[in-house]
Amino acid sequence: MINFFYELSDFSSIENELFLSEISERICMILKNEGKYAGDINYIFCDDHFILNMNKKYLNKDYYTDVIAFKNSTFIKNKKMISGDIFISIDRVLSNSVQWNQLFQVELKRVMIHAILHFLGYDDKNYIKKKLMKKKEEFYLNFFNF
Repeated sequence: MINFFYELSDFSSIENELFLSEISERICMILKNEGKYAGDINYIFCDDHFILNMNKKYLNKDYYTDVIAFKNSTFIKNKKMISGDIFISIDRVLSNSVQWNQLFQVELKRVMIHAILHFLGYDDKNYIKKKLMKKKEEFYLNFFNF
């Protein structure tokens, strides 16, 4: 099951709920296409301050980021089920969408997919892996008409 939580009050709205409901269905389709399915996946929408504190506390990194994903595999016996917590800074997504001349909704979908790809084992630690991951992001954005 895919859940949405908010650490900032101005992002939770009826329009966003409908938008996120559609994305939730698409995320499940992505997982199915990769031979997996959704366990408990929690998207937590927050601001820069919140995600910076998460980055410092849990990853020992002192900079802003758009998304942090914590895969929960400790208690999962079924290797096909994907579970975890995904923190997304709405401030960063908005800033990136402006910087790259992209619609906010498209950039939000991209980071939501990006986190799921990490859960699926894709990595962006070096140039080759990052290039493959970027191609997967684009594939899923295009394939599911995101």
